[in-house]
Amino acid sequence: MSQRPFHGLACCESTLLHEIAEPDVTRKSVAMTYRLAMESSECDRIDWAKVNAAIIARWSPSALQWIKKQAWSGKCFERKDEPTDA
Repeated sequence: MSQRPFHGLACCESTLLHEIAEPDVTRKSVAMTYRLAMESSECDRIDWAKVNAAIIARWSPSALQWIKKQAWSGKCFERKDEPTDA
């Protein structure tokens, strides 16, 4: 069994649920945390159904799909003011 690299995010599930519940937190911010949680050593212990249900309850099913797409692709970390070609 391979270990996933740890990127500094602890208590991933509770962090995600807390962010989702905060009115000022954006979908992009949640997508970033979602991505970090996916890459964390805790990934297999996260109740993703619970996290996804919280996202749908706060926003919508289409918002969940947007967050997942951003998280899986890593686009959530892109900044608009950065050049796309380096």
